Amino acid sequence: MRTGDSRRVMITEPFALWFLAGLFLVLLEFAAPGVIIVFIGLGAWAASLTTWLGWTPTLAGQMTVFAVASLVFLFGLRNLFKGWFMGLSKSGDARETDEEFTGKEVRVVTAITEDRAGKVEFKGASWNARSTTMLNPGDMAVIVSRDGLLLTVRPR
Repeated sequence: MRTGDSRRVMITEPFALWFLAGLFLVLLEFAAPGVIIVFIGLGAWAASLTTWLGWTPTLAGQMTVFAVASLVFLFGLRNLFKGWFMGLSKSGDARETDEEFTGKEVRVVTAITEDRAGKVEFKGASWNARSTTMLNPGDMAVIVSRDGLLLTVRPR
């Protein structure tokens, strides 16, 4: 068997598939932040490890390890690691203070309606935003509050 052939056989091994699925999910966390997907990816890595060690040779066993480990990681570690993913501000934990947001001006990037969130630009980054008033792209608005990654804004 040539080297290229052995690589093709290895990638179809269940532990390798679980590992790749976990890697994809962990990387997906950076595209869709919320500190949830990363723990599902860690659950896939747990299934990969137990499969590689030979502890879970069946798909049912692998799925059980994946589900249980994902839930344990999600509920057991999410609050601990959320600060790492959300970051810290100069004045402390960014989750606890809205001082650097409230009252600051933003530019509307996509339309915001009363029933649909849009996007605003704040400090060079795009943020999801909602408003009780219709705002059009290019309008200036003021941040009223922040709930995680969602800003509530009002017209300037």
